[in-house]
This record gives sequence, C-alpha cells and structure tokens, in this order.
Amino acid sequence: MSVEREVAQVETDEPAADAVEVRVLADPRQLAVMRAVIGDLAMRADFDVDAIADLRLAVDEACSSLVRLAAPEATLRCRFRSLTDTLSISAEVTSDDAFGPRKDTFSWRVLSALADSVSTSVEPDPASGGNLVRIDLIKGRTAHV
Repeated sequence: MSVEREVAQVETDEPAADAVEVRVLADPRQLAVMRAVIGDLAMRADFDVDAIADLRLAVDEACSSLVRLAAPEATLRCRFRSLTDTLSISAEVTSDDAFGPRKDTFSWRVLSALADSVSTSVEPDPASGGNLVRIDLIKGRTAHV
C-alpha cells in the first residue's frame, strides 16, 4: 500500500486551510484508509459524531463508486481540505470509460443525502490515455448550541 500525505496551504479566502492528499491503489480493500483520514480530519475540525459518521460513509460511497470505474492498476487519489466550517473532498481515479458515476443509483442518493454538495466530472487524461473521473463533496459543520 502506498500512502502519501501532503499538507499544504490552499489559496482561499478562508484562513489557514489545510490540505491533505492520500493516494492508494484503486482497490476496495484500501477504502478504510480514506475513511480513517476523513474521520480524523472531521474530529479535528470539531464536527459532531453524526457528521463524522456521515462523512465516513460519504467518502466510502464516493471512493467505492470510483473504484468500480477504475482502470486496472489505477491509483485512487483523495484531496481533503479543512476550512473554517467545512470539509471538502475531491476523489479521482483514471478510467478507461468516458462515463462518470451513475446518478440514478441508490449509492448516489445516499451520497447526495450525506453531503451538502456533490458533483462529478470526467475529463480526458492525456498522461494515461484514459479519462480522469472525479467526485467532489462538501460538508459543513453543524453549529453547536
């Protein structure tokens, strides 16, 4: 398993945004790594227990969808950004198909219910000769009362 962690400042209007990037083989057995990373980041960002569980499940759903589309030996790459009141996740994989994840599935409905914002894109990837399939998620922190 290859895991790379990079922390960097992200140019944004929000102060001190941290970015973490994790790369693993696009294999279902590696999804626990992504769930652990988002869980840790959400705890550090003071998300409540329910939001942390939602984020873990959302990342699992997004990454599972991408793993199913992945080209053989592809790398699953997730970028996690922690801003003041939100966490954003961008997950991507190279695919031989020019289609992104289907939006008419139970999995997509679950994903849409768990995150505040969900989007997907597909673009040609000249480096691999395939396509880069991406899912972006945003989840805000619930205000504490």
